[in-house]
Amino acid sequence: MAEPANDPSDLELEKFRPYLVLLARMNLGQALQAKFDASDMVQLTLLEAHRKRAQFQGEGEAALAAWLRQMLVCTIADARREFHRAKRDVAREQALAMAVEGSSCQLEALAAQQSSPSERAQHHENMLRLAAALLQLPEDQRQAVELKHLRGLRVAEIAGLLSRTETAVGGLLRRGMTRLRDLLQDEDQSHAK
Repeated sequence: MAEPANDPSDLELEKFRPYLVLLARMNLGQALQAKFDASDMVQLTLLEAHRKRAQFQGEGEAALAAWLRQMLVCTIADARREFHRAKRDVAREQALAMAVEGSSCQLEALAAQQSSPSERAQHHENMLRLAAALLQLPEDQRQAVELKHLRGLRVAEIAGLLSRTETAVGGLLRRGMTRLRDLLQDEDQSHAK
């Protein structure tokens, strides 16, 4: 029996892994990060997506991304319940869903900053590429870039969180953004060949 045309394949699901890891890392919170790894949350999300892929009713990558974000919200909410051993808190789950959507919007905005006008038409693909490129940055640069551009923190706040001087954080941000641009340009050039 053939799969319906809108069932996402494993390969289609897998290409969202870096994007989902980034969203999970941004939304787990420090208490949960001590117990659960963002990659584990994404693995559980993708396993659930694979199991339920016949239930996907959308068309296109944007709909698939939204479906996967909702599954990630459920996975993180389940982890929070396990961590807190509390009853289901619908308000907390709604706040988590809003936080994941907000993180996704911030990632899209950063993707738009890193692209030319012709690439903006492909902003969704750029968002996935940006998430993958962020994961390639050295850990300290990645953290600084995420905190500044995806969470909207000021340099002073980032310095406090990373136990660095503001000057050091500024250097991490400059090097991180430069490396990010280089990674994205290298990918563009490899696709052009």
